[in-house]
Amino acid sequence: MASNQPAPTATATYAPHSFGSGGENEAPGTWGEWNPTEESVRPVRGKHRVAKQRNGLARSSTVLGVGVIAAVGAGGIATAQDKPAVSISLPDAIADNLPDAKSLPGMSYLSSDDSDSDVLAGEPLTTAGLTASDAEQGATDAGEALRARILQQAERQQTEADATQRAAVQDAAAEKAAAQAKARQTDAQEKIEAAEKKAKAEAEAKAEKERLAKLAASYSLPTSSYTLTSSFGQSGSLWSSGYHTGLDFAAPTGTPIKAVHSGTVKSAGWSGSYGYRTVLELDDGTEIWYAHQSSLSVSAGQKVSTGEVIGRVGATGNVTGPHLHLEVHTSGGTGIDPMAWLNGKGINP
Repeated sequence: MASNQPAPTATATYAPHSFGSGGENEAPGTWGEWNPTEESVRPVRGKHRVAKQRNGLARSSTVLGVGVIAAVGAGGIATAQDKPAVSISLPDAIADNLPDAKSLPGMSYLSSDDSDSDVLAGEPLTTAGLTASDAEQGATDAGEALRARILQQAERQQTEADATQRAAVQDAAAEKAAAQAKARQTDAQEKIEAAEKKAKAEAEAKAEKERLAKLAASYSLPTSSYTLTSSFGQSGSLWSSGYHTGLDFAAPTGTPIKAVHSGTVKSAGWSGSYGYRTVLELDDGTEIWYAHQSSLSVSAGQKVSTGEVIGRVGATGNVTGPHLHLEVHTSGGTGIDPMAWLNGKGINP
């Protein structure tokens, strides 16, 4: 600050434009405080050197005050602190080229004595970086605008993340529902196929039963009151071929022998080890052989119908007791199992 001490009594000679202690043009003697006035100081061009006291404090009565504009940071702003107004004295060459302080952003209140300076001190020092959109949203400075944009970006990212998560949950739910629907469809399809298969099997069984019933109506057992004693293919020394070639129905001598199906008598008479034998040829060429009869009731060339008596059970030929030896031969002459053939016609001996 300026000193108001009295001027020294000693006189001194000093060079113009130089003052202070230790200057090269300083006159010998003791110096006190010098209080310059507007009349004693001429305009100075160029550098203005200020002498300092030994304790480092400026002797000048005028202290330059500078208002510093704080830079706007990423998260906040700086405002000038309230300070008392001070006088500023600068060389004319500089002062004439300085802008009006009131024209600087945030500086108008420094040169004002109004009590509204406290309110102005809270105003932002800069609006750099503000956009029209920021202003419309109520932002008054770059820091606030940056903070608002960061919050908006974070909110947008969170919204996108939530949307992505919801989409993932929905996709998973849709996949699960599709899998369940497919499983239900597959299960239903399997049940339908099983039901169709069962119905088809039942229908086939029913049709076969009806077919066999019809065949049974047109086929008949070769005799009655019998006991099955030997089956087709059974091995033993009793047969010249080494195995049994027919099906034996043991029954009392004289028991009637019947035609199993309608056909034509191909032969009827003695046939060696078969004894008395009748060969009945059916319409499809199949031959039925009736052997070991005690008597014959038909002759060659005679047509017979199903169930008609063609002879009697006996024990003629190579036998051990009275029985009907029944053989079945295909149209090609191959002997087959009589039991299987009868079963195929709906007859179960």
